[in-house]
Amino acid sequence: MTRPTPTNNEKKLDPKKYIVSKTDAKGIIEYGNDYFVEISGYSEAELIGKPHSIVRHPDMPRIVFKMMWDRIKRAQNIIAVVKNLAKDGSYYWVVTEFEPKVDPITNEIISHTAYRKAAPQKAVETMIPIYAKLIEIEKAGGMEASEKYLRGFLESQHKTYDEFVDELVGNKGIFKIFFAAMKKLFK
Repeated sequence: MTRPTPTNNEKKLDPKKYIVSKTDAKGIIEYGNDYFVEISGYSEAELIGKPHSIVRHPDMPRIVFKMMWDRIKRAQNIIAVVKNLAKDGSYYWVVTEFEPKVDPITNEIISHTAYRKAAPQKAVETMIPIYAKLIEIEKAGGMEASEKYLRGFLESQHKTYDEFVDELVGNKGIFKIFFAAMKKLFK
């Protein structure tokens, strides 16, 4: 599959709608709701069976996905601000929370559900220069160097990653309520 060439065209998400996708334990898409299909620009048939990285934008630092997958593999939720790439090359910003599903017998992760909502503009404006710096560092020194930078940045803020993102997206309020409602709805 050829990746689309990114354009400078932003798709603004409807703040009243949400994106839901479900993948197997390895990140292969098993389900995407209608809004995911609409916003991504891919048909449902084009999404099902593909790695979720089909919507990964090159402006996203690899360290962010490594950190997300490290947490997800431990069955820990994580909230992240993510820039995604649509089929036509346009992009859209989301706040994503992941929920792993664990087999009650084997305790192994069998799937992941991701819930997404439009990212607040403040969060996007804050993350753009941080992500650009992380990508610059990754190009020069690899992912270990960008991880060191990110750790140092968070230490300078006196926050954990979760605290930083929670504050950025206002997760104490509307996003927390939204993600809790989505988990109940899709269980």
